[in-house]
Amino acid sequence: MSPHATGPHRLRRSVAAGVPLAVIAALVAAGPAAGTPARTAHVIDTATLGDIPLGPFSNSLLPGTVANDRGIDLGGIGSDIYPAGRKSEFWTVTDRGPNGQIKVSGKKRRTFPVPGFDPAIVRIRVSGSSVKVLDALPITTSSGRAVTGLSNQEGRDEAPYSYDAQTPLSYNPNGLDTEGIVRAADGTFWLVDEYGPSIVHVSARGKVLTRYVPKGLHLTGADYPVVEALPAVYLHRQINRGFEGLAQLPGGDLVIALQSPLSVPDDDTAKGSLNTRLLRFSPKKKAVTAEYAYRFDPVNVVDPSEDDTSELKISSVVALDGDRLLVEERTDKAARLQVVKLGRSANILGGAYDDDSTSPSLEELDDPAAAGVPVLAKKLVVDLGTVAGVPQKIEGVARVDCDTIALINDNDFGMTDGAEAFDSQGRLVDSGIETRVTYVQLPHGI
Repeated sequence: MSPHATGPHRLRRSVAAGVPLAVIAALVAAGPAAGTPARTAHVIDTATLGDIPLGPFSNSLLPGTVANDRGIDLGGIGSDIYPAGRKSEFWTVTDRGPNGQIKVSGKKRRTFPVPGFDPAIVRIRVSGSSVKVLDALPITTSSGRAVTGLSNQEGRDEAPYSYDAQTPLSYNPNGLDTEGIVRAADGTFWLVDEYGPSIVHVSARGKVLTRYVPKGLHLTGADYPVVEALPAVYLHRQINRGFEGLAQLPGGDLVIALQSPLSVPDDDTAKGSLNTRLLRFSPKKKAVTAEYAYRFDPVNVVDPSEDDTSELKISSVVALDGDRLLVEERTDKAARLQVVKLGRSANILGGAYDDDSTSPSLEELDDPAAAGVPVLAKKLVVDLGTVAGVPQKIEGVARVDCDTIALINDNDFGMTDGAEAFDSQGRLVDSGIETRVTYVQLPHGI
């Protein structure tokens, strides 16, 4: 399958060759002929991941990790997508695995129906209308054990429960809720995680080499090196709203997007704020080198059907060159892609807003620019919510060429929230949402 539609520039040249310039000028002045739509972003191809039972998939990577997959198929690989170097091939990564929420006595409990599931790096190929799995790497500890996707720390992360929310599960300091992925020039991978939040360096075979977390996290008991290298203010990430987007700049530096505003000073502030943050991390220095303020558009601009600001998220960032990024702002139903330019003058690292006692905090500011904060300027590339055929909950974006992008959605392993997600035998009642890779052509490129 080719991700490219018929070349519009070549078509125009062949037509123009036999048409007088005066006629062409008149046609341009008149605009599109009646019944001819103006050129807009449009889907040119889509492919779907077939049903792959989760138990056999997981046990082929790490034998004995999954005893009962409860009828769940492989999914969740839509947490991110990164070009693998060959046409139509990509690296993807799962999140922490099948999980949901069930309300018990008026309180929501986080469920892990397949607690032995191990997050994996999955190489795929888009072939016609199908997404084929070419290879998969289990993410493992220093001793080769599954990291799992279980919550890390009692009191900081959601308490993990069984599929029916009746039985408490053990916390696991190795657990990762992996999201963004890039591959470095040396063949190793970089991932980001929502729990810490953290930046995770992984070997070419999937072993965690180092996990970089905020200063003061005090994560103990992990079976891999943990380094406190990120600003302490990131300890205030909202639950399930840690790092999600990850880009690799041409020189090797990483740019990491915080999915949603920090809870500074509290959760209510975070849920109503439009201000989130990006970090720049140097793998050579093993340190954060810059931080940027990013401001969402109002939620009803990103998604006209939504009025809850807390639904806004950044799920993907893509490097365009040495200082420009493509940033995805989304809700679960709509998404818009913006271009931002990073610059030294926009760096707020080490300033007042990295101190959680600063009042008002960055997250509290209604107009950061008026308060002297150098918010990144944005330019809209495409509103994916207006493009027919684009699935909901897009979490991964990759640049295919100058005017084509590949999108991948997170299907949540076919799970929904609530006790009705499983039948009386404890088997999944599948949502019917599939994992899809969708190619979109942009009329004006990026």
